[in-house]
Amino acid sequence: MTLEPSKLAMVPFVSVENMMKFVHHIGIERVLCDLAHEIEADFKRWELFDKTPRVGSHSDVGVIELMPTSDGEMYGFKYVNGHPKNAGEGLQTVTAFGLLADVYSGYPVMLSEMTVLTALRTAAMSAVATKALAPKGAKIMAMIGNGAQSEFQCLAIKAYCGIETVRLYDIDPAATVKCAANLTTTGLRVEPCSSIEEVVEGAQIITTATADKDMQQILTDNHVGAGVHINAIGGDCPGKTELHRDIVSRSTVFVEYPPQTRIEGEIQQMDPDHPVTELWEVLAGKTNGRTSLNEVTLFDGVGFAIEDFSALRYVHSWIKDTPYFDDLDMIADPDDPRDLFGMLQRAK
Repeated sequence: MTLEPSKLAMVPFVSVENMMKFVHHIGIERVLCDLAHEIEADFKRWELFDKTPRVGSHSDVGVIELMPTSDGEMYGFKYVNGHPKNAGEGLQTVTAFGLLADVYSGYPVMLSEMTVLTALRTAAMSAVATKALAPKGAKIMAMIGNGAQSEFQCLAIKAYCGIETVRLYDIDPAATVKCAANLTTTGLRVEPCSSIEEVVEGAQIITTATADKDMQQILTDNHVGAGVHINAIGGDCPGKTELHRDIVSRSTVFVEYPPQTRIEGEIQQMDPDHPVTELWEVLAGKTNGRTSLNEVTLFDGVGFAIEDFSALRYVHSWIKDTPYFDDLDMIADPDDPRDLFGMLQRAK
């Protein structure tokens, strides 16, 4: 016999196709700005959240991680991988999915792809940090690393922070060609560059988004002038950096969650007590961000679960009464909650 699933058994699922339709329906720059606002609002209530460093399973070729958090009413987690070698095999470096659940019942309320959504929220997070820390009126950004994240970064910082020019550099010239082509209709002035020295010249904001799983020195101290803001947001893990430690030493460093960033971020190169400021305290008005024109500010962004929670909650709030999800029969919900076996038997 066929048993109709109960209403509670059905969980909204946002597929990659529907996520893309949703983003185009809203508009990508509006989605990026909305996500930035949601992240900023959640950072301002930081103390309400459960916080734990992500749980990682590392291998020689990459990492698979779980990123959970809760604000006491909703619970969210993301599954995400980071495999730099994938690019050479025609695969995504990062893939992800996530789940949002009701704390009161424990029942899931949404399952979603998060490969596209993570790219959007990562860019939105950079925009939040840039708006808080970059020199006022900054109009030029250097985008170092022109892979899957680069266009999202450029658009988010344009839409949320008002940059007008992006200068592009990647060790793979084809990546720069791809990124420049994708940005041609965005209203940004796009300047492809052929070296690190060229791309940073005149930039007030420098964003690094590289994927190599090594201790790299994409930027050295002579590349970074006074008054610059840096977003170091390339795929992070223990043993992977993008900046020479001399840059970190002379920067004011801002982080999401120190116990995680000290393991995975640029500051893993530094002493365990190297001074950092938690970005949520700046956003909540508890401490200062940039304090002088000549100060070098560094957002050592590694990605934190609260950002994914914000993104999931944003999508969940929008998809009701839209065609941008499918119902999944995901939860066994018998009429008598004590008779799960009976429900199974009646399904013969």
